[in-house]
Amino acid sequence: MPLPGACLNIMEARHKQKGYGSISNPERFFNQDFKNLKQYCLIKGVRYLDDMFPPDAKSIGQGILKPSELAHVMWLRPAQIAPDAEFVVDGYSRFDFGQGVLGNCWFLASIGALTFQNHIFQQVVPLDQKIKENYCGIFHFRFWRFGRWVDVVIDDKLPTINGRLIFVHSKDPNEFWPALLEKAYAKVCGSYTDMTSGTPSEAMMDFTGGVHVCVQLSDTSSDVWGLICRAGKSNTLMGCGTPQGETSANTVLPNGLVQGHAYTVTGVKELISQGKVVKLIRLWNPWGKGEWVGDWSDRSPMWDTVSSQDRQMCLSVADDGEFWMAIEDFCKFYTDLDICGLKPDFIDGKSSAQWKTSVYEGRWVAGTTAGGCINNRDTFWTNPQYRIKVVGENSETNGEKNILVSLMQKPDKRNRRLVQNLHIGFAVYLVTEDYKTQSGKFPAMFFNTHLPVARSDKYMNAREVIEFLMLKPGEYLIVPSTFRPNETASFILTIHSREETCCYENSNANEQKYEPVEKVTKVKNHQDEENKKTFFRQYSDKYEEVDAEQLQRVLNENILKGDMKSGGFSLDACRSMVALMDTSITGKLNSEEFVRLWNKVTKYKETFFLTDVSKTGTLSLSELRNAFVASGMKVADDMLSLMALRYGASSGHMTLECFISLMIRLDCMKKIFKQLSDGKSINLKESEWMYVSMYT
Repeated sequence: MPLPGACLNIMEARHKQKGYGSISNPERFFNQDFKNLKQYCLIKGVRYLDDMFPPDAKSIGQGILKPSELAHVMWLRPAQIAPDAEFVVDGYSRFDFGQGVLGNCWFLASIGALTFQNHIFQQVVPLDQKIKENYCGIFHFRFWRFGRWVDVVIDDKLPTINGRLIFVHSKDPNEFWPALLEKAYAKVCGSYTDMTSGTPSEAMMDFTGGVHVCVQLSDTSSDVWGLICRAGKSNTLMGCGTPQGETSANTVLPNGLVQGHAYTVTGVKELISQGKVVKLIRLWNPWGKGEWVGDWSDRSPMWDTVSSQDRQMCLSVADDGEFWMAIEDFCKFYTDLDICGLKPDFIDGKSSAQWKTSVYEGRWVAGTTAGGCINNRDTFWTNPQYRIKVVGENSETNGEKNILVSLMQKPDKRNRRLVQNLHIGFAVYLVTEDYKTQSGKFPAMFFNTHLPVARSDKYMNAREVIEFLMLKPGEYLIVPSTFRPNETASFILTIHSREETCCYENSNANEQKYEPVEKVTKVKNHQDEENKKTFFRQYSDKYEEVDAEQLQRVLNENILKGDMKSGGFSLDACRSMVALMDTSITGKLNSEEFVRLWNKVTKYKETFFLTDVSKTGTLSLSELRNAFVASGMKVADDMLSLMALRYGASSGHMTLECFISLMIRLDCMKKIFKQLSDGKSINLKESEWMYVSMYT
């Protein structure tokens, strides 16, 4: 059984601190260790079979093949397909492969771009893998997935019909790196079907973990040519797409281009034609065939207007899917250009800049940290907040942009096709003098009296939103959000800066300051204590103790009678309270323990009704935040979200019973930590940990 998500999150945070998830120490996808699995198979003399992505119809997915075709699918290893099978034959290039029946041109176009960058290619595709030497049918590849690198293990069984590969296939029938790379990415996506439809930027980011820029070619203000030229001189991957036609079919137009199709940008060149400078861009179709037939295509007479030297250098008359076209035609017939580089240098050509990068993982949770865009003035402040201090004399030199902000949403679904991107964006605020001493989250009043100095162009239902900004030296607040409030999702905020900057999350509970909330105070009354003990004896047994069932009756029928909107405390909730208050470990409460519990219940009941300003008899999650303040407890955003999920109803509200159970447990857990820790951490034996956790 998998570990609970809360435990996994702690493990991930610790691993990240130790460098786990970096390109040099990638995370094991599905916890599969390539070296150990390969060693086991070699020792046992068996061929590896991946039970996490088995060779069956589920891994292919629904919708690609007809049932009659699925019935004829055979999963074969490379040596069963080609007798002289090799992982790589005579190096690797974009001309090695062609697209199969799967609609993943976006992925294959990205592979085409990847083949130009040897260092990046070999990070993704380890070339020390062989099909003949030390072979046992296991391979691995590396991808960047939402903030961390993962090592993905697969077996080498590939889907075929009549002995031919169904999906990507190599021009050389003995070469199998493209098909195995595609299978590894299909495993990451959930199935082969889950790779259908996408943009090159998605795969290019997963190959590099770098900086992505998308240019809308209809935007005439963009210096597309300059950007492509700069990118061509950097370690970048470039892809582009044509507009979708009336249907989702990839229709070939009379000009040779395919509608709704992804292409790779493979080169740029300036030539002299008839005394004028001509700017050409070279593109590649991942089908491995099918080319542009307009000006500067393979057989265009325009090539007769350039020097023989340029013609010989650039022109290749072959139906290999690659062709040249003028930059004007490119901007006319393509909709967007995606560029992905390891660093932001290519954006403005300032390669001398030493870019600094800060990465934060966060989460919007409905009711607690999902406040929506600035239109939602009462809740916008509840969104995660990040504070950045821009320093350095060159921070605003010559009006150059100096900060690149990327906001990427993380999927919560295993299968890529089920992911529904939310509309996301961010706003940047200058921290004015009167707020520079403010610690913790900035309140609603700040956002209601200050305008953003920068923001994302618009809220988009895209995987990533990027903006290149010019920020003067000073302190700023970056607030990422969904467009609508109460939408739950995880995200990664990446801040690239030219100069040294100080960045940190602005939601630390230990530094949190909220607008004043009246606190509940209680004066101890000895007569009241005695009255409670007298009342207790009416329900206790002959040993003057009450168990969980008796406590349930006391709470529901007497102490909280008429205050509860639901059915009262459950037996399980009462068992939990008994365990938390039981100092003698008898499974029952004596009179002293009972009175302490009664006092807590009364205190938290008063807190509940004090902060229930809506008078609904339940707490909204913003009211819950104030309830913690009124109780004198500091709770960070991630913990608030976690408790809302654990104790709140599906409506996002919390009943009195659930609130009391939560507060009693939280108070107890804090005291346990204080008593057993050195102030920073706890060191327990397994028996001690089990002793504490299984009863409390």
